[in-house]
Amino acid sequence: NRRVPEKIINSLWKEGYMPALLKGSELIIIPSLNDVEFGTRAAIAFKKNEEILGFIWALQSRDTFTDEQLSFLKFAAKEGKNQLLQAQRKKKRHQEYHQEFLWQLLTGHFQSEERIAQTCLELSITLPTPYSIVVFSFPSDITQNTEKTISYMLSTTQRIKASLYTVDRKRLIILAGAEVQNNFSQDLTEFIEAFILQMKTRFDIAPIQGACGQIYETYIKARNSYDEALYTFSLQQAFPEKKNALINYATLGIYQYIKTLHKFHSDSSASQSLKCIDNYDNKNHTQLTQTLEAYLKRDGNLYDAAEDLHVHVNTIHYRIKRISEIAQVDLKDPFIKTALLLELLLHQYREALAKIE
Repeated sequence: NRRVPEKIINSLWKEGYMPALLKGSELIIIPSLNDVEFGTRAAIAFKKNEEILGFIWALQSRDTFTDEQLSFLKFAAKEGKNQLLQAQRKKKRHQEYHQEFLWQLLTGHFQSEERIAQTCLELSITLPTPYSIVVFSFPSDITQNTEKTISYMLSTTQRIKASLYTVDRKRLIILAGAEVQNNFSQDLTEFIEAFILQMKTRFDIAPIQGACGQIYETYIKARNSYDEALYTFSLQQAFPEKKNALINYATLGIYQYIKTLHKFHSDSSASQSLKCIDNYDNKNHTQLTQTLEAYLKRDGNLYDAAEDLHVHVNTIHYRIKRISEIAQVDLKDPFIKTALLLELLLHQYREALAKIE
């Protein structure tokens, strides 16, 4: 169960050795990779047809490999295939039980933490604490070949522990535990970003979206974490310009409250201030609403708002002054600024939901 350090895996991909092993069936000699302290090795894949079952890695001693040694490695790869096939069939049966258990967690099937613990005991499952539910959305239905790629990726990552996972058409759902307790929330975000990047660069699968729910200690909350990950997905669709920041539910900030506020707030109850600005824009063909949004999202920084809108900072200064006069609002008041920003975000979220529906 030892795992190769991630820096070595990345070097093997960049140098082209892993793609060669996955595509071909020949034995490959991999020279020393001094920058990652990786000595010369011979490697060959176990294959059934085009399916990768596993690998043999042999470390070269002081002497170079002999023809006899290399022939033996080829023979071992051929003969060991049957043993790996048997192990894989057993593993597949376990996976089916584990996937059913994961769905029971995600759908709130269990009524108590005690019943979850009992089921884990029966299925020989060790659940990590703390944990989070991570969800990836693929561009099309996940095929068997893609699932094998996913399994490989999850087995090599060292940012999280992928304790359980399942596939639901285009979605990959993972119950993720912490490799290191101290920075689990940050590790989740980095894992999602790295997974998306590596699936694109290594396997040409894109675009993929990823999100995760909050971190919990008790498994009766697994459904909450799953729902939070799906909600984070909806935010990525509603606010595409912010999708790279809307990944981890725990770091959404004000965006966490958009869905709740949406239930009790409609466009018809929008503030009179925003209506005044919108009416002025329609009548005079100006862009004060857009300016206000950029200004608020940049926390009142005139220079950043000017850069976003590609105008001079003096233009922003003049527009903000006009907005204050037209809407009769004090844009130095943090409570008023927060209320206006929430209303603008709610309007954008509502429009996005209407398009999805």
